Order: sequence, then structure tokens, then C-alpha cells
Amino acid sequence: MADKGTPHFHNDPGVPVIHVGAKEFMCIGATPPFDHPHIFIDMGSDTETVCSYCSTLFKYDPSLKAYEARPAECVWEPDDAAVAAR
Repeated sequence: MADKGTPHFHNDPGVPVIHVGAKEFMCIGATPPFDHPHIFIDMGSDTETVCSYCSTLFKYDPSLKAYEARPAECVWEPDDAAVAAR
């Protein structure tokens, strides 16, 4: 994972659960400019957790790769311009 950084996920679709392939990731709430502070979440030995900002429920799914989510549109991959602006 170090070559790509930390996976980032959002809940623009407003789904009740996002299944993710990583136990360590960032929740951004919604896509910019409507994002909340980017929160680092570490599930540890748990298989689900709730974001303290947006209350999105994340469930770990080992069948997904670290940068994948179900639904897939909940993956956020910032472009270089967006990263440079932050």
C-alpha cells in the first residue's frame, strides 16, 4: 500500500454500508468541496467501524483489494491538481 498511499473512501451515494478491502483508510465523507476533515480509520482486529464525522458504516471485505470498495463509486482518487491545492 505504501506505493499509492492510504486509500480514501466517500459516501456521495448515501449508501448505508461501504464494503472496503482495507482495514486502514481515510474517510472523507463526500467528494470535495463538500468533504469533511479526512479521518484516518484503523479497524484493527475488528471487521467494521463507523466514521465519527459522517456515521458511514464501513465493513471489511477480504475479497476486495486494498483500494477497492463496494459500491465502487465510493473510492476517491484525487487528481494531482486537487492534491496540490490542499
